Amino acid sequence: MNKIYASSAEALRDIVTDNQVIAVGGFGLCGIPSSLINALAELDVKGITGISNNAGVDDFGLGVLLQSRQIKKMISSYVGENKEFARQYLNGELELEFNPQGTLAERLRAGGSGIPAFYTRTGVGTVVAEGKELREFGGESYIMETALKADVSLVKAKKSDAAGNLIFSGTARNFNPEVAMAGKVTIAEVEELVDIGDIHPDEVHLPGIFVDRIVVVDNPEKRIERANFRQRK
Repeated sequence: MNKIYASSAEALRDIVTDNQVIAVGGFGLCGIPSSLINALAELDVKGITGISNNAGVDDFGLGVLLQSRQIKKMISSYVGENKEFARQYLNGELELEFNPQGTLAERLRAGGSGIPAFYTRTGVGTVVAEGKELREFGGESYIMETALKADVSLVKAKKSDAAGNLIFSGTARNFNPEVAMAGKVTIAEVEELVDIGDIHPDEVHLPGIFVDRIVVVDNPEKRIERANFRQRK
């Protein structure tokens, strides 16, 4: 089974349609599949429900899809760096489902593991708990959270072999494995492609069984979400 595609556009073209749920890996701007996101922006698809820890910035990452008005709803944890996101949400143009960060990661992991729901104490007594089932275990209250699944998942890895066994780099390991697991079809944007057998089994962060398509982007654009500088004394 050949999983390797010549370009991001080719990897997306026959599987992306209107009104899909699309999950995107990454943490801030670290480990986001920027080439796949840009290719998605070039396709004539709309009504996307996006699942991602964050919403990028105004002109990079998922911010590109917000500017093109292709996203109708975001299921996210942190969206504070995107002014266009805030403008659309405050004007009633964009739906938003907020999740505590750990809850979002676990909802994706549960979706990829065949677990329909789980209970957590996170969010008890807050707006996060509104409309959700509440139960007691060991004298403590817990919220029931349902699993998340995606029609398409887009992830970014440092290295892959031809079977799709992935290695992530540092913080890019946040959310990318869970996003990959939750997708019916998962596309991995990778910086380096090696032969099967070149990655030791103990080094694999995500098995290739979760990856359907691979596109090599060996020199991706990488940005800093927010630069902070220390004053010289």
